[in-house]
Amino acid sequence: MSKQSFTPQQDDTLQQEKKSSVDRYIITRLFRYVKPYYKLVAIAVCITIAGSFLGPLRPYLTKIAIDDYIARGDFKGLTIVSIFLAGAILLDGIKQYITTWLTQIIGQKAVLDIRMDIFTHLQKLPARFYDRNPIGRLITRTTSDVESLSEMLSSGIITILGDLLQLFFIVVLMAWIDWQLTLIVLAILPLMIYATITFKNKVRVAFQDVLTHNARLNTFFQEHLTGMTIVQLFNREKREAGKYQAINADHRDANIRSVFYFSIYFPLIEVLSSAAAALVLWYSGFRLLKGNLSIGVVVSFVQYIWLFFRPLQHLSDRFNVIQTAITSSDRIIRLLDEKEGIEKQQGLQTLTSFHDCIEFKNVWFAYESENWILKDISMTIRHGEKIAIVGATGSGKTTLINIIAKLYPFAKGSVTIDGISLQQIAEASVRGLVGVVMQDVFLFSGTIRENLAFGNPDVSDEALQNAAKVVGADRFIQQLPGGYEYRVLENGTGLSSGQKQLIAFVRALLYNPEILVLDEATSSVDTETESLIDAATARLMSERTSIIIAHRLSTVQKADRIIVLHKGVIRESGNHQKLLANRGLYHKLYLLQHPEQTLR
Repeated sequence: MSKQSFTPQQDDTLQQEKKSSVDRYIITRLFRYVKPYYKLVAIAVCITIAGSFLGPLRPYLTKIAIDDYIARGDFKGLTIVSIFLAGAILLDGIKQYITTWLTQIIGQKAVLDIRMDIFTHLQKLPARFYDRNPIGRLITRTTSDVESLSEMLSSGIITILGDLLQLFFIVVLMAWIDWQLTLIVLAILPLMIYATITFKNKVRVAFQDVLTHNARLNTFFQEHLTGMTIVQLFNREKREAGKYQAINADHRDANIRSVFYFSIYFPLIEVLSSAAAALVLWYSGFRLLKGNLSIGVVVSFVQYIWLFFRPLQHLSDRFNVIQTAITSSDRIIRLLDEKEGIEKQQGLQTLTSFHDCIEFKNVWFAYESENWILKDISMTIRHGEKIAIVGATGSGKTTLINIIAKLYPFAKGSVTIDGISLQQIAEASVRGLVGVVMQDVFLFSGTIRENLAFGNPDVSDEALQNAAKVVGADRFIQQLPGGYEYRVLENGTGLSSGQKQLIAFVRALLYNPEILVLDEATSSVDTETESLIDAATARLMSERTSIIIAHRLSTVQKADRIIVLHKGVIRESGNHQKLLANRGLYHKLYLLQHPEQTLR
């Protein structure tokens, strides 16, 4: 079958149709966020429609005042017309105030809903999504991109409706007053429409470029603020500043390209409107000399020209707002439509407790393609058992936990909890059973109490403090200014690694999981703190199924069973004494960490 080909003209047409279809879809999606506030929208639209004739009415009243009353010296009639003119101006001002207030409320409510939808959706996306999407780019979606929508949702559509209605009434009243002068004004309109369409297409591309570079800028900035200590330690300030300058320069150039189109378009509109005014004045002067045109008509038409071109300029400005918003909306909608890794809740089972075993059967896992991290893993973790998993860095220890907690899906094989396939159990249900104390503890900005009670916010102060005493964290917490109300800075800045680790242990104890995972949980603490944690760990693991991941073999010797991983494969399994007696890989690891030992 031969491949269908298109001429350049046909290809351009197809591209335009595709863009129009995408734009319609985006606008339809955005209207879903406005729909809940349809009453406010209806009021704003009704007021806009009802008041759209007030602006065009003013030049018409001016014409009546000049021709019917000033020319005849009728002061009483002039006073009445002036009162009507003042009333029209006042009502127009009130109309603008009400519509601006209502549309801003609508816009801000819709923007709040969009931000909440983005944040809620981001919480559903799996860890794999965050592996391939820089945090700075996601921050841009919820800040710059959402802000771009704010103006369009608050005033864009309703303002366009008002401007179009004003144009309609202006043309009707101009034609009513003098159709010949009206044709002169309308003769400029095709040029303005052509210029506006060209401007719209060019600006769409320019703004897409600006937003892309803005995301790059935010990503780089956020990443380097987070890693500033590393930049300083390796004396990379000048080189990283050079990289930032290059990214910043690209962002600047993209903005300059978008400004270029505005610098051409708006002066062009001004020239066209001035040309229309000049033609009207010239033709009006000619007719005045012939005596078949009144001064009032000329004055009103001069006013109408500026009124006529003002909505057109507003429309072009609205196009700018809409183009920016549509570009941003496209990125936001693509994020909201990201469904990879989000499990469907229909038919999934809920586990309220764990009472039998976790079983891996021939499990394979890879983060990318077929670069296997785990290879044909089969093992069983029984209820109440204390399991230790050891092995070199990259052997797949943490990956096993990520699979159990449903952070990453495995590629082949099966995993069951109490005989139920892990894929058939709801994520929230699994994570309600599993509590993890990680090597890199993350603390949120807030009080010590809020961080301790993160998994159990309803815990009483007494229970919280008792848990802290059990772990041994109460001593250092009481020494902090404000104690449990001490405000933690971003990610626990100001606290030592050992203190953060103790907080993580209290957090896990308060969460009260049935399956406890300690992922290198004592690797960042000193000897004194480790002795405190050892005692707390023993109590924390009692009556719980526990999984301990460690490099240091001294922390796993009391485990019921030790699983030795090597390059994604289970090489050995047994208790400490049995594995030493086997003189296999575990024996070698033990000698590396305890070279003073002589084993026979």
